[in-house]
Amino acid sequence: MEDIAAARRRPSIGAADRSLRDQVYEELRERIIEGDLEPGRRLVEREIAAELEVSRVPVREAVQRLEVEGFLTVHARRGAVVTRLLAPDLAHFFDVRESLEALAAGLAAERADAAGLARLGELLSAAHRATAANDARDIAALNAAFHAEIVALSGNPMLVGIMEPLNGRLRWLFRLTAGPDDHPVMCREHEAMYAAIRSGDAAEARRLAHEHVVATRAATLTTLPAAEPSA
Repeated sequence: MEDIAAARRRPSIGAADRSLRDQVYEELRERIIEGDLEPGRRLVEREIAAELEVSRVPVREAVQRLEVEGFLTVHARRGAVVTRLLAPDLAHFFDVRESLEALAAGLAAERADAAGLARLGELLSAAHRATAANDARDIAALNAAFHAEIVALSGNPMLVGIMEPLNGRLRWLFRLTAGPDDHPVMCREHEAMYAAIRSGDAAEARRLAHEHVVATRAATLTTLPAAEPSA
């Protein structure tokens, strides 16, 4: 399905249907999420521009956007550095997810149509296959796509707009912190959420979504440092 392919797609520079600024942004974001640009790595605008064969303007604009979304941290003397994920900062991220993911799941249970449920089921099946194959990249992409699809099925465009910037960070976080033992647990919890949404049980969908984020929070924050490493 197109949704599954989109979950795995890596943007490339040169496509005619998107602005150069957006293409550079998407390329750099994917490199960060996939680990090609690791936390603490310094980004040099002129080097990136030369590699991607673009001017420094779209690179600078992409860096600014990635800073706003939390992927980069800009220092006065060092310039842009890939953000190190720290437990105190991610606590805020999970505060937001606990509330909004539960809201989205409840609305999806009330509003999802047959086509939307089919897409959600396909993403879940693909995540099961990726988990069986221990394909970390596809697992992260498909699990994030599963959450994004629930938000889309909520039918609330404001909620979609609020949550969209968090999807990339969710993939990034999952790639950095989730181990092989976490993947089957994630699939089981998603399976339960899907069943509640499919049955139209909004209260159960909200409960399961909230519990899922709470459990993920507990598992994730213990793996992250509380502060930047000393120089």
